[in-house]
Amino acid sequence: MADSPRPHPDDESSPVLEVNELVVAYGTRIVVRGVSFEVSRGEIFGLLGPNGAGKTSTLSAIEGLLAPEGGAILVDGVDVQRDPLRARASLGVQLQASSFQPELTIEQLVALYAGLNGVALTRAEIAEAMTAAGLGGELGKRFKKLSGGQQQRLALFIATIHRPVLLLLDEPTAGLDPQSRRRLWDRIERLSGAGGGVVLTTHSMEEAQAVCHRVAILDHGALLALDTPANLIAQHRNDPRVLRAARGEVTLEDVFIGLTEDDTDG
Repeated sequence: MADSPRPHPDDESSPVLEVNELVVAYGTRIVVRGVSFEVSRGEIFGLLGPNGAGKTSTLSAIEGLLAPEGGAILVDGVDVQRDPLRARASLGVQLQASSFQPELTIEQLVALYAGLNGVALTRAEIAEAMTAAGLGGELGKRFKKLSGGQQQRLALFIATIHRPVLLLLDEPTAGLDPQSRRRLWDRIERLSGAGGGVVLTTHSMEEAQAVCHRVAILDHGALLALDTPANLIAQHRNDPRVLRAARGEVTLEDVFIGLTEDDTDG
């Protein structure tokens, strides 16, 4: 159901997301500077960067919440600015802090958001879906009583309830224990394996290296590097900035720290 994204009507090889020379500004302050990247179907794509690097602004522009100063964004071939409703219909979004009605039960929340998205689900189908999501015994539990991991699993299901072809995840595992984090990784991998594209922001380089097929490293609104984690490590293994950060064998975290280090810090 929610784990099976809608197929593209024309070309399965076309990117699910195209970001071309994106520029985002708040007044006179430019926070995203000519960033370009594509996300393929079935790909988990990581957006990495320190706080203030432009990750959230990039996601907000993809969602259509921010009007860019320049560039273009296509979601499943649809221009976000020219046809925002159609583009938004292809999107699923899960934020770090999920804001659901705290007094409603899991079953009530799923039924509510299914209805809002035009998805018809019977009580039996809701129960089956929640069992698959690891929440089968919690249907009558109110949202405010759920653990952090349970809240994130429910939020991920609701974000994909309309079978979007592109899923945006903003630090989805922040604050989760290791077991809950691994379970969420598994579910994200299943979603991408069903053909949906995923864009993931995270501060965890372990997470990025474990689940992302490719990653883009942003800093001060600019794209510094884009490749697979393994290729980025190989390309920057001998970079003096990376070697200064390394504590043993070079990791993606070392590459990230080396490329985004602030020379003004001395």
